Amino acid sequence: MAHLVELQNVRFEHHRTGQALGIGSCSPRISWHYTAHSPDCRDWLQTAYEIEITLGGHTRVYRVESSESVLVPWPANPLLSRQIALVRVRGYDSISTPTAWSAAATVEAGLLQLSDWSCQFITSNEPADLDTPRLPLLFQHEFVLSPALVSSVARARVYATAHGLYDLSINTTRVGDQLLAPGWTEYDARLEYQTYDVSSLLQPGFNTIAIEAAEGWFSGRIGYTGGERNIWGTELAVLAMLIVDYTDGQSEVLVKTGNGWFWTRSATRSAEIYDGEHFDAQYDPVHDGLWKPVSTLALDRPDILAAPLGPPIRATEQVAVRKLITSPTRKIILDFGQNLVGYIRVSVSDDSLLEGKTITLRHAEVLDQGEIATRPLRFAKATDKLTLSGKPLEWTPKFTFHGFRYAQVDGLDDWSSITFTAIVIHSDMARTGWFKCSNPLINQLHSNIVWSMRGNFVGLPTDCPQRDERLGYTGDLQVFARTGNFLYDTCGVLSTWLQGVAADQARDGKGVPPMFSPNVHRKKPNFRAAVWGDCTVIAPWELYQSFGDVDLLRTQYQSMSDWVEKGITRDERGLWDPKCTFQLGDWLDPYAPPKEPARAATDPQLVADAYLVRVTDLMAQISKALGSPDATDRYLQRASSLRKAFQEEYVTPNGRLASDSQTAFALAIYFDLLPSARAREVAANRLAYRIRYHDRFKIGTGFAGTPIIGHALTQCGKSHIFYRMLMHKKNPSWLYPVTMGATTIWERWDSMLPDGSINEGEMTSFNHYALGAVGDWLHRTVGGLYALEPGWKRFAVSPVPGGGLQFAETQHKSPYGRIEFDWKLAGNGRQLKATLLVPPNTVAEVRLPGQLVQEVGSGRYEYEVAIEPGDWPPLPIYPPYMPHDDDKP
Repeated sequence: MAHLVELQNVRFEHHRTGQALGIGSCSPRISWHYTAHSPDCRDWLQTAYEIEITLGGHTRVYRVESSESVLVPWPANPLLSRQIALVRVRGYDSISTPTAWSAAATVEAGLLQLSDWSCQFITSNEPADLDTPRLPLLFQHEFVLSPALVSSVARARVYATAHGLYDLSINTTRVGDQLLAPGWTEYDARLEYQTYDVSSLLQPGFNTIAIEAAEGWFSGRIGYTGGERNIWGTELAVLAMLIVDYTDGQSEVLVKTGNGWFWTRSATRSAEIYDGEHFDAQYDPVHDGLWKPVSTLALDRPDILAAPLGPPIRATEQVAVRKLITSPTRKIILDFGQNLVGYIRVSVSDDSLLEGKTITLRHAEVLDQGEIATRPLRFAKATDKLTLSGKPLEWTPKFTFHGFRYAQVDGLDDWSSITFTAIVIHSDMARTGWFKCSNPLINQLHSNIVWSMRGNFVGLPTDCPQRDERLGYTGDLQVFARTGNFLYDTCGVLSTWLQGVAADQARDGKGVPPMFSPNVHRKKPNFRAAVWGDCTVIAPWELYQSFGDVDLLRTQYQSMSDWVEKGITRDERGLWDPKCTFQLGDWLDPYAPPKEPARAATDPQLVADAYLVRVTDLMAQISKALGSPDATDRYLQRASSLRKAFQEEYVTPNGRLASDSQTAFALAIYFDLLPSARAREVAANRLAYRIRYHDRFKIGTGFAGTPIIGHALTQCGKSHIFYRMLMHKKNPSWLYPVTMGATTIWERWDSMLPDGSINEGEMTSFNHYALGAVGDWLHRTVGGLYALEPGWKRFAVSPVPGGGLQFAETQHKSPYGRIEFDWKLAGNGRQLKATLLVPPNTVAEVRLPGQLVQEVGSGRYEYEVAIEPGDWPPLPIYPPYMPHDDDKP
């Protein structure tokens, strides 16, 4: 029987397909989507589904009448620790015709009970110097297996974690492909463990399990202005169990950390997150090491051990050297052609002539007068060293990472037998969004946004990946969340991170979240700041809109309400109290002095109060989604009161604002803060006038206004004004860095000045995703795609052509399946031709220019409509006596 659609991609919680090994849920929610076999398959909707679960040798089918196919409830008995289930799904259409069964998907539970952990942390027995870096350690245990026992192994799993970072091997074979395990969390609230399938690595006779460990984030130097050590503890320790299941159904803990293990110094002689790693290939710890019995530490908090909620950090790409540069001081510099995050793999085919030599790699994002620019790194050395042994080898660092395009190589005279390759690492999230248009500079801008996101999602969302910071700033993520959710499936990574934000907020006790999580300033009170603190509300909401996970809202609701109810210091009207806190406001707007990024053009109190109204509105919507009518009404009333107070404080009767700035007007328009349609029209006209006259299409926003301004102008029918801003190439603008050769988004609009020199400001990163929040506008407005219901079951197709673009192509891999939409202009720009692919079990509202809204179901559609092109480009306003310094696109 031929089926119209195929059910694919059965997955569990927010784990990627085929990667549900050792998950932490006993009743994992299940998702899938459909793919049509033919574009002629129109209006296919699921009306019911069946889930077949094979568990403990028994198979049962569960039928549910529902159109849902994302995060549906687990229908069977809860999984037990380490239990495996095979899951197949099929769906039924509107006439009760079933699809074929999906391929079987495997889900395996991790250790779900505290009593499952029977091991102890092990550490060295030497006292630590608390003021110096911890030297990496190697822990090892040997055990003997008979041939009969090995042949009877059905499966073998290692469950491992560390206070620090660890790298696991069995019989000299590295286990798994995860990097920088166990990742970075609020370690005293959540310490993640990893599950590894080691069934094929056990062998008859002697076996060796080895765990190399380094300080990582746990006790290493973290934070700016020199940072702090030992934030979460002083002992470098590992925890692991090897559990084997046999073919007769029995199982045993074959190996566990505790007495009987030994430790020695590792061949990794030093390893720090900021400063880099030194590996000595001449030193063989197995033969040269002084092995000592371990000391044990009690596992006194098994309740904080948790399975990951999202994908691990992995190596995802290799980048070859594009060219070798000889600097003015005769240094050899590798140029990889792309600013990236990871490290360099060194491959030596024959180093007999290099025995004993130490190669030094110093990393940097840009060049300064032909030399690597190290000033932006501040106190981070970002330097890796490799001491050669006289034998061939392939080496990469294990316990550090760098943000770089360039690397200076010292200590190498003979290059004939050595190659260097950049290895790109990041959280291995599924890619979900793609965009392309007719303007190559815009395409490069989009590429820069993607690369900055990849580089700043190394386990959690960070501000930057290169200097002595690399922290999980709440404000940066909040402004970028929509863009990030278009590009990748962020839900697993951000769910974990938001739980850390909530844990530190609860520790604060005053409802104030940390500026960054994990919080490296734990000895200081959390800092109250709008935009940053508002992340507790905005980020979960945006995740819900993108991925449809209402449980995430439920999990984070206490954090949200604590911030809104307790964390914000208010005046008698309910607005922010300006006497009680310093606001960061529109951080890093281009008008702020280089060394004072908070001195923006927009009143920081206006920014804070605008965001306060916004998050109060969202609290009403979130409460409604969670089925809480009383809270919904309370927040609706409070938002109305706050909106009126905002208008009294900042808005004139005819729509002018106390701050005459791009950000002020954008926030007032987009957050619906104006008292009337007339005031909104005045504000929109004033914003457009300011952009044309005062700013002459240069961007004038910082962190708070950048994600908003394009949408505000589009809402007011002035997308042509924003198109012109987007196409601007002089500083400050989105395309200025592109014209300067940028391959990632910069922290400042002018991190590099037009003469090629580096901005004098202390905060001058060349990989900072926040200002890349314009990616959301590219996907929504140029590409025309956005969700109308949480999870994209219902979505809009509403392109706004402009900017001289001749075509745009957008794809989005939603939780319900892949959406494709492209448009192009013909007939001298008076015809728009478009093609749309709607996945099965979804509905699209098509809103083409000048046409009535059309609702369509699944299938492929082609459109051709007449449009009236507007005047392009809009012109700046100059006094008649002033020469034009125009930058026409």
